[in-house]
Amino acid sequence: MSAADALVALEEALAAERRALVEHDVEALLQSTQGKLAAVRALQALPADAVAPERVRALSELNQANHVLLARRRREVGWALRHLGRVESAGVYDASGQSGVRPQARCLGVG
Repeated sequence: MSAADALVALEEALAAERRALVEHDVEALLQSTQGKLAAVRALQALPADAVAPERVRALSELNQANHVLLARRRREVGWALRHLGRVESAGVYDASGQSGVRPQARCLGVG
């Protein structure tokens, strides 16, 4: 894959990631993440001078904007779960990427 192709693939994956975050589409988010990782791997395999630094900087800014939106979505989900009594808040993950928190079921009504 050429540098231009990899940069286009990365830009398309970042745009798909943004749409998935805005539309709350988990499946599309997972697919865009796979595309983004594949494009980044392709770019990393190229010599550094094969990639235009200004284009990389622009794509980095798109990625950062997606990160901000993803963090907001994560806070929204955490807030909703806490108010449903489903999960305690925790900001750390263990070495395997799992949250250090155990889900706690709570009866939300009497039957």
